[in-house]
Amino acid sequence: MKNHYKLLLGLIIGIVGGTICHNYQDAVALQHLNNYVMTPIGQIFLRLLFMIVVPMVFSALVLGVYDLARHQGVGKVASKTLMYTVIASTASVLIGIGLVNFFQPGKGFKIDTSVFEKAKDGVQTITNNAKNSKSFAEAIVSVIPKNPLEAAVKALEGEMLSLMFCALFFGFAFYLVSKDHEGELKIVTIFQEIFDASLKIVEYAMKIAPLAVFAIVFGTAFKFGLSIFESLFYFAAVVVAGLLIQQFVVYSLLLKFIAKRSPWKFYSDSKDVMMYAFSTSSSNACLPKSIETAEHKLGLTPAVSRFVLTVGATANQNGTALFEGVTVLFLAQVFGVDLSMAQQFQVVIMCIIAGIGTAGVPGGSLPLIMIIMNGVGIPAEGIALILGVDRFLDMCRTTLNVSGDLVIAALVDTKPPAADKV
Repeated sequence: MKNHYKLLLGLIIGIVGGTICHNYQDAVALQHLNNYVMTPIGQIFLRLLFMIVVPMVFSALVLGVYDLARHQGVGKVASKTLMYTVIASTASVLIGIGLVNFFQPGKGFKIDTSVFEKAKDGVQTITNNAKNSKSFAEAIVSVIPKNPLEAAVKALEGEMLSLMFCALFFGFAFYLVSKDHEGELKIVTIFQEIFDASLKIVEYAMKIAPLAVFAIVFGTAFKFGLSIFESLFYFAAVVVAGLLIQQFVVYSLLLKFIAKRSPWKFYSDSKDVMMYAFSTSSSNACLPKSIETAEHKLGLTPAVSRFVLTVGATANQNGTALFEGVTVLFLAQVFGVDLSMAQQFQVVIMCIIAGIGTAGVPGGSLPLIMIIMNGVGIPAEGIALILGVDRFLDMCRTTLNVSGDLVIAALVDTKPPAADKV
C-alpha cells in the first residue's frame, strides 16, 4: 500500500475510532489507552520532527542564500517571495471577511455563559500571551538576535524569525568569504551534510507516520468528539469554505497562470505533506517533509525551495490570516459590535501582518486574534467561544499554510537561476 493511502487510512480510522470512544470517555481503560499509548506515539513522532527543525532551518537557509548569492539570485528570490506572500495573504483575508459579511454566522448566536467559565484558564493564558506581545518597533528590533544560540533554543517558542535572520546573514557572509578565498568553503559542505542528515531522520520518522497520524487524530476525536460543531457549525463552515476557496481557486489560478503547472498534479504530488499538516497542526513540524516534497516530487530548485519554505513556515500563513479575519468579524457579530468599513479594513491589514508573524505551532494564532480584537473593541473573553472548535480548524488552516508555502515556492521558481546543487 502506498504511503499516502496508509496515511488516509490512519486518519479515517483515528476519526471514527476516537469519535466512537468519545461516547465512553469515562471508561478508565479508554483513558489509559489514550493517555499511555496514543498520546506517547503521537508525541514521539512530533518530537522526531521538531528535533530537526532548528538544524534543518539553519542549514537550509544558509545553503539556499549561499547558492543564490553565488548566482546573483537572492535579492530576486526574496522580493518575489515577499510579493507573492502578500498577494496570497491579502486574497485569503478578503475571502474570509467577504464570506463572514455575506453569511453573517454570528448574527443571532446565543452565548452560553458557561463556556466562559469552562475556558477561563485557557483564555487567561492567551490573554497573558497577548499582553506580553511586543510593539511593532520592538518586534522589528528583536528580529536581530543578540544571542543566536538563545534564538535557536527558543526557536519553537516564537524566536524562529531571529534564527532565520541569523542564518540568512551567515549564508550571505559565507558567500562573501568564498569570494575572498576563491573556492568552496569546507563549512558549506558541513551544512550540506547536516541538511542531508536531517532528511535522513525524516525518512525514518515517516515509517511510523501512519500510526502516529492515527494516534494524534484518535486523541483529538476522543477528547472533543463531534459535539463541538453543534453550536459553532456555521462559524466552522465559513472558515472551511474560505480555506477551500483559497486552496482550490486562488492557489489553482496562481499555479495555472503564473507557475505554469497543473494544479491537479501539484496537489497530487503534495498530498502526503498536506496530510501531515492536517494531523500535526504545525507548519514547523511539516517543514522537513515540505522540503523533501519540493525537491523530490515537485522538482523545484533546491536553493529556491529551501529559502522559500523555511521562511514561509513562519512568514506565509495564509490559512491563519483567513481564520483570524473570520474569527474577529464573527465575534464582532456575536457581541453586536458594528464594525465600519474603515475598521474592517484595519482588521484586514492587521490579519495580513499577523499572518506573517504567527508562530508555526498549534494554537499560535490565538494571542494575535486577541490583539486584533482589542484593537477594534471586541470583548477579549469572546475568544473562549471558539476554543472548542479551534483544534479542528487549526488542522484545516495548517494544511492551507503548508500547501501555500509549496505554492509560493513554485511561483518563485518559474524561472530558477541556473545554479549547481550545493
